[in-house]
Amino acid sequence: MKYLMVVLFLSVLIYSCDSPKTVVNQDNISLTEKVADTIRIENKELEYEIIIIDIGFESWLVTQKPIWYYSNSSLRIKNNFYVTEWNIRVNQPFVYDPHLYELPIDYSPHIDYGKEVNYKLYMYFQFFQQKYKQKLY
Repeated sequence: MKYLMVVLFLSVLIYSCDSPKTVVNQDNISLTEKVADTIRIENKELEYEIIIIDIGFESWLVTQKPIWYYSNSSLRIKNNFYVTEWNIRVNQPFVYDPHLYELPIDYSPHIDYGKEVNYKLYMYFQFFQQKYKQKLY
């Protein structure tokens, strides 16, 4: 009986020491919203949208070469290779980690998405390869 009381007391003590799941700062923005990098790019004329949700991407992006360093045509060519390989890996969940390659990317080489989208997509592939130690092509 004494042993059960000690175990119960320690369980309650450990549970009560658990930190809160959401921390709110002075601006009423939860910590999870600030830490999770979400970049959303959309063009309503072409009806496309890219949402990048990966912790650390936005802070990593500011340390990379700026958008003017690349030409739109070179970004389109590179993205076409990366997207093709990405989609191949999405369709082979027993060969490649399905937690890394969850969804296919609908990217057409015949559509000009604009330099900003191509740049962010290309940079995400660079970030992804570096962070998860993957080689896409």
